[in-house]
Amino acid sequence: MERDWRLVGAPNARDLGGLVGARGRRVRPGRLIRTPALGRLTDEDLTVLAGLGPACVVDLRDRSEVSVAPPDRLVGAPTVVHLPVHDPAHPVFTYVSAVLLGHDLDGYADLARQGTPAAMADIYRWFVTGESARAGFGAAVRLAAESANLPLVYHCSAGKDRTGWLTVVLLHALGVDEVAIRADYLANNELTESLREVLIEAMRRRHPGVDDAAVRPVLEVRPEYLDAGYAQVRRVHGSFDAYLRDGLGVTDETVAALRANLLE
Repeated sequence: MERDWRLVGAPNARDLGGLVGARGRRVRPGRLIRTPALGRLTDEDLTVLAGLGPACVVDLRDRSEVSVAPPDRLVGAPTVVHLPVHDPAHPVFTYVSAVLLGHDLDGYADLARQGTPAAMADIYRWFVTGESARAGFGAAVRLAAESANLPLVYHCSAGKDRTGWLTVVLLHALGVDEVAIRADYLANNELTESLREVLIEAMRRRHPGVDDAAVRPVLEVRPEYLDAGYAQVRRVHGSFDAYLRDGLGVTDETVAALRANLLE
């Protein structure tokens, strides 16, 4: 879908409005907005954000990530809710932040040995079963089901993995079909292509010995990452509906409220 607004400092930010959900009803525009962290918004971006008028901002980053990143730039007085989806046993989280912020990458030799594509797929499996992932994603869905929290902006660091999986969860709950969900997920790569090349070139200059083939997989989304999450849902819960109910504690009443507030 064409977006009618852009955030220069958050190029993969987008409105989920217009996607077709349950019974052919479309997601209301201007209600659910996915973004990366908001610390690099320009002054012009703030004017756009003010027009969107978020009532609630959900931040999926851990405090350790927040503390080393530029503070989110916000307008108005939205409620800010921190729902950290983070596991220190998975260094991909801090690796992505380190690449985005230009920090030292010397401490990630183990990750390089595992291979970053494999590590990314492992993260998506953890999204389904990890304790903080289940708690954070479930709480975010419940927030989105409350009309007082709309419009809802939600983000992590890069706005592609934790934000991407939460989008998958929300859109499934809204009855959007998997083809459309996958298309929104994969749209990240085109939207961030220029930024990604700038980051990789900067990384080459700062760390000449680092192979950009190890970095590129953590700056992209890939079908196999999403497939790993879906496969874990099927393995553990059998179906996405069961995952919503038993994995995330999202009740039928919450799903009904979500659809009432977010579908036209």
